[in-house]
Amino acid sequence: MQRILIIVHAPPYGSERVLSALRLANTLAGSDGTPPQLRLFLMSDAVVLGLPDQVDGGGNGLLGLVQELAERQVPIALCRTCALARGIAELPLVEGARIGTLPELAQWTLWADKVITF
Repeated sequence: MQRILIIVHAPPYGSERVLSALRLANTLAGSDGTPPQLRLFLMSDAVVLGLPDQVDGGGNGLLGLVQELAERQVPIALCRTCALARGIAELPLVEGARIGTLPELAQWTLWADKVITF
């Protein structure tokens, strides 16, 4: 079984990079047959994706995609340093998301057969 790590560091709004990352992650997680083992690590401004109750003009699209990944048991970690810098490290997170660390990202990178960044 293939192991894929997706690292997202782009800001969630202002471009479609995060949307593309989450769409790809959900497509991979929902693959027919044997889906790959997938992990999602959020860095920089992307850590705000871990906050619940966000409503965007498009009908809650990004939050819904993050929640779908969590429902599919995809591990989702937010960079601790990035979350601290944005004042969100102590806030409640989307169910299934948690604070992670750079050493953990290093371990996930070594675990993965493929690493995709957005």
